[in-house]
Amino acid sequence: MSYRIGSGIDFHQLAAGRELWLGGVLVPAEKGSVGHSDADVLLHAICDALLGALSLGDIGMHFPDTSAQYKNIDSKILLKRCFELIQERDYCVVNVDATVCLEAPKIKDYKPLMCSTIAGILHIGVEDVSVKATTTEKMGFAGRGEGLVAYATVLLQKRK
Repeated sequence: MSYRIGSGIDFHQLAAGRELWLGGVLVPAEKGSVGHSDADVLLHAICDALLGALSLGDIGMHFPDTSAQYKNIDSKILLKRCFELIQERDYCVVNVDATVCLEAPKIKDYKPLMCSTIAGILHIGVEDVSVKATTTEKMGFAGRGEGLVAYATVLLQKRK
């Protein structure tokens, strides 16, 4: 069996008056992500990890922020489309491991729903999706509440 590993990272600014979408879940927060789409930093990092594992470019190449077609798009749709590209090449997802870096809000109560949402889109078990959260101990742009970051690693397996 052939295995491929991919890693992804995404950054977004935070601003008042925006919604905070993480892992396909709307999280109540004073500030939300700024972006062309719904700015779900976690799903974007997973998209890049999927695409990278098979050398398919990155999320910006497939869904450019210069296209009106993707303005305010739900990132669950983007993740589904990336997953379809993986399936077309006869690969399946073995697991996802992801970390979100932000000072606030605390997301521990939302992680189970995030894992379930991601697992459903990728056709894997919820036990095969790990979403972790950490702060930067008040350091850097994330520590100052100016933005947030997500990292993701995926393992793919050839089906044939």
